[in-house]
Amino acid sequence: MVNSKMVEFSMTKSVKKDDLLRALPPEWPHDLRPLIADRVMESDTKIVVLDDDPTGTQTVHGVPVLTEWSAGILRAELEREGTAFYVLTNSRSLPLPQARSMNLEIGRSLRLASKKSGLPFAVVSRSDSTLRGHFPGEVDALADGLAQDFDAWIVVPFFLEGGRYTIRDTHYVDEGGSLVPAAQTEFARDKVFGYESSDLRKWVEEKTGKAVPSESVLSVSLDDLRKGGPDRVTELLSRLHGARVCIVNAAGYRDLEVFVLGLLKAEAMGRRFLYRTAASFVQVRAGIRPRPLLSRDDLGLPETGGGLTVVGSHVPRSTQQLRELLALRDVIGGEIRVESILDEGRRTAEIERLARLADESIRRGEDLVIYTSRRLITGRAEENLAIGSRVSEALTSVVRLISSKPRYLIAKGGITASDIATKGLNVKRAMVLGQILPGVPVWRLGSESRFPGIPYVVFPGNVGGGDALASTVQTLRLP
Repeated sequence: MVNSKMVEFSMTKSVKKDDLLRALPPEWPHDLRPLIADRVMESDTKIVVLDDDPTGTQTVHGVPVLTEWSAGILRAELEREGTAFYVLTNSRSLPLPQARSMNLEIGRSLRLASKKSGLPFAVVSRSDSTLRGHFPGEVDALADGLAQDFDAWIVVPFFLEGGRYTIRDTHYVDEGGSLVPAAQTEFARDKVFGYESSDLRKWVEEKTGKAVPSESVLSVSLDDLRKGGPDRVTELLSRLHGARVCIVNAAGYRDLEVFVLGLLKAEAMGRRFLYRTAASFVQVRAGIRPRPLLSRDDLGLPETGGGLTVVGSHVPRSTQQLRELLALRDVIGGEIRVESILDEGRRTAEIERLARLADESIRRGEDLVIYTSRRLITGRAEENLAIGSRVSEALTSVVRLISSKPRYLIAKGGITASDIATKGLNVKRAMVLGQILPGVPVWRLGSESRFPGIPYVVFPGNVGGGDALASTVQTLRLP
């Protein structure tokens, strides 16, 4: 019987989170993590996560991140110990044709690496929990590169740490204790990746240009998960074939556990799936146990030197967090003027000015935040990507010109963090240590990078409360 209260909830613009969660059936009563971990180890199948920006490492620890993807490099990583690794593509910053080309290339490299090593793998296309990204384009290209016949594409945007829930097929964003349908949030108004549907089945239809009608999309419901359990999931997934799309409801990690255990059983029976998910799914699918948040003592911070924070993200939450960070005592602000960056006659001087400021601040042991001016300059969708790219290149150039090793480095915003890691710091392979705040990962940079060993905080633009950035700096700065 359909719960009338649930129907009422699903039709409102936003609902109280606690009220909606209380109206759900009770979670599956058993902890399934040990069973999942055993099955993951028995399968010997490594999870390869293609991350369209570096924030996707926000639920894992002890996992490497690669920024290169030749067949030789991927083969070497497949042969290392561990259940998963990430490949940073940063494809969300690219136009669709380039994103497709990149995913096609990585798919082919993975196929070749697996053939030469004899080791199996499964692929997660990790993207934004607020539904922004190149779907279905890059997933389709990835499938072509892998040259495999998938029974289904599994779509799981649930991300607990960021307050993203999928309930009765509607995807919600937690905004101050209220769950707002995703299509009614700022994220749905994205100039490049905007959308109109909060119902994930209708969202698939919208994003595929009606090539995949909503009625053909399978939904794994919370009733399936919480009443039917893993066997019900296996039964549903075993019916799928022909690259059918399946969306998954989830309101807690236990829901993911039930789904993943049922999924692993289906895979053991020969079913083959390609995943398009947010970060929470990766932790469970790879059999990674959660760990406590990182403390100052976990990071091995040096006893001298100032820290550097770089803020490129323009979403309102980032601007609020920047404002609170600048209000901290002894934090120095360095604004990089976007108008100057987009003017070729003034660009170089602006970059050099900020690099000098950073060097001086780090040597004096001060904490500096370099941030882009907050007035957003926009154009058409393809122009917005080009503007964002030019601004990110400028931030990267500033970091590349810095000669003094910072005590820590925080990059705020996915594109910003990716470009600084790959182009500003020359990172080839880093290790995810864990999270300093829920949904905020910390990497240890490898020996090949410009600043080996420093903690690199990959701070998503849309994660954390107003004081999150300030509290992170307070944790990392000199006592």
